[in-house]
Amino acid sequence: MNMFTQDQLKQMVADAARDEVLKNMAPGGVLGIGTGSTANLFIDAIAPHQNHFAGVVSSSQASTDRLKKHGFVVLDSNTVTSLPMYVDGADEIDPKGHMLKGGGGALTREKIVAQLAQSFICICDASKEVGVIGKFPVPVEVIPMAQAQVTRELEQLGGVVTLRKVKGSDQVFVTDNQACILDVAGLKVSDPVSLESEINQIPGVVCNGLFARRKADVLLVGGPEGIRRLVY
Repeated sequence: MNMFTQDQLKQMVADAARDEVLKNMAPGGVLGIGTGSTANLFIDAIAPHQNHFAGVVSSSQASTDRLKKHGFVVLDSNTVTSLPMYVDGADEIDPKGHMLKGGGGALTREKIVAQLAQSFICICDASKEVGVIGKFPVPVEVIPMAQAQVTRELEQLGGVVTLRKVKGSDQVFVTDNQACILDVAGLKVSDPVSLESEINQIPGVVCNGLFARRKADVLLVGGPEGIRRLVY
């Protein structure tokens, strides 16, 4: 059995996603692209093939900057009505294709782009596969004036709530939307679809990291045996 490092697994799924997109997406379309370390590898892998696409829609400023450096035409999401495909990673994914995302803080924009996509291709390594979502804290993006109130509501759901700080500092993490993120630990998410809706109903919540109503359509997952492709 081959033992791959996590970085090698990420590179393998990024390359597999490039092949998946080039095989299944007609030339001249607009591709949706996510955020994070695996998405970055995908951006680099697809860069030599940028002429295949009329443009891309990105889910974060960081991804936009990386795409522009490679010479991609990055379009505003408001200018497209639909995307054939959206490629992004996940922090957790369950056997039905429900995901937990937002470790990088781009959850709202990721969800907006995912909603535009006909097919959501999730790319990750096997460590992200879980039976039940919830080991990873559920990120909830909130308008700053609602932070304390939303915290109390999330605690009533049984969560342990932490205001996200910039790594290695005491500075509050601010999203691309100028909002903050509450990380909610201790939630065992047996019904991700209803919990996603319930959290979104709390006034002041912009979005949460449960991608259950719009889940993955295809999962490309890298493990010891190489790449597995699952369709939901």
